[in-house]
Amino acid sequence: MQSLRDKPLAELGRRHTVDEAITAVRIAQSVFERSSFDLIYARPHQTPEDWEDELKEALWMARGHISLYQLTIEQGTRYFDLHKAGKLKMPDEDLSADFYELTRELTAAAGLPAYEISNHARPGRESQHNMLYWRYGEYAGIGPGAHGRLMINNQRHATAAEKMPFDWQKKVNTAGHGMVVDDVLTREEQGDEFSVMGLRLKEGISPSRFTAISGRKINQRQIDDLKGYGFVETLPNGNIRVTDRGWPVLDAVVADLAA
Repeated sequence: MQSLRDKPLAELGRRHTVDEAITAVRIAQSVFERSSFDLIYARPHQTPEDWEDELKEALWMARGHISLYQLTIEQGTRYFDLHKAGKLKMPDEDLSADFYELTRELTAAAGLPAYEISNHARPGRESQHNMLYWRYGEYAGIGPGAHGRLMINNQRHATAAEKMPFDWQKKVNTAGHGMVVDDVLTREEQGDEFSVMGLRLKEGISPSRFTAISGRKINQRQIDDLKGYGFVETLPNGNIRVTDRGWPVLDAVVADLAA
């Protein structure tokens, strides 16, 4: 969906209208027991008041799950070119943090608290598909551009398929598959991936599983230092998780724990 406002949709380069997006959501909700939709916030010129009105409308529509992402500027997009030319003013860090806190407050009040840094759900309605990634499970990447993580002969393989559909099809027809990357990850790389994915979750990560995957222990001094800042905590089950205070600086927290 991306936005419930037509002007930002056009600015984002989306070809659909708000009415078309709402119709699609309603159709999905009428057919499937579980469904979700995404919105992008902290957009250029957007105020917290604008976002509050838009998010309240979205939460009224949501049926158990919603994904809410702050806008990031990526190369190859119209926003990237405008930003590079100095024609696009993005929210500063303080305003971005205000957007984030407002999002958490409104979703929690609506009964859809954050279970992952950008995903919100009623208890039991968390995304079964994405939880597999975040809990560092196995998955096969088949179609164009798909990534996979598979254990083969006790080695974890990181795979990626050809991005362009026609090139992918040619490769499948000639080689029987569309893969262009098949790397065996070291245990250290696996430990880093496990941490990066798992610390996004409200449930955190298991230190013992981290050790089983990576062959090393999480640095206790790093944990203690981050606890001192109020950025991480240990749960009764022994899991380490990032606190509400630490989530806005998640990348830095993960980097510290991986050091």
